[in-house]
Amino acid sequence: MSLQPLIAGDFAYRVQRSARRRTVSIEIRDAEVIVRAPPGVSERTLQQMVYRKRAWIVEKLTAQRRQLARIPEYSYLSGSTMPWLDETLTLVVGQGATGGVHRCGSDLVVTLSRRSTRSSVEQARQLVKDWYRTEALKLLTAKSSALAQRLGLRYREIKVRFTRSKWGHCTSEGVLQYNWHIVLAPEPVVDYLVAHEVCHLRHLNHSANFWALVASVCPDYQAHRDWLKANGRCLTL
Repeated sequence: MSLQPLIAGDFAYRVQRSARRRTVSIEIRDAEVIVRAPPGVSERTLQQMVYRKRAWIVEKLTAQRRQLARIPEYSYLSGSTMPWLDETLTLVVGQGATGGVHRCGSDLVVTLSRRSTRSSVEQARQLVKDWYRTEALKLLTAKSSALAQRLGLRYREIKVRFTRSKWGHCTSEGVLQYNWHIVLAPEPVVDYLVAHEVCHLRHLNHSANFWALVASVCPDYQAHRDWLKANGRCLTL
């Protein structure tokens, strides 16, 4: 596998070669253009392909750059804010014997350990992320359990983790997995995601029957699905 930075007009692209590939593809991720190709395809052929796709590439790059510019940056200092569903939480950061986080109304009280060797910001960031992950699991478990019971369905387990490519997943064994960053979205979007994954317990596909079941429990699912596609990249801590 080789990575070679090249230039095509007003954007750069990387060539990533793999002996396992049989075809050439162009991927645009995080405003970066990656050309994936088998070893035997010449650089000239790849360059010609990139130029043929130039208009499409520029369109995608522009859209992704705009989206990346919208990604919030959190300071993790007292007085800074961050979303939780439809609410805004304000950080109140202090020090104590041990580190911890608890919510008090609209305040998220973060206690930093005096014994930690990490910086205050690093401590606060990790403590806040741990709190969000824990609370997300509680919330998503409660919502999934309620909907599964309503539909007469059973799941094996509910997990949360951070993934870049998926917001949720339902395995054939009935394990529901969620990206815990979803709790940064409005609650109706969270409810759509839960509906999507719980309905997979009955239909492990995206058939018409599956979408009909989703619509029966989440009539506005298309609007929430579109919102997640348009804004999901901005849901990060």
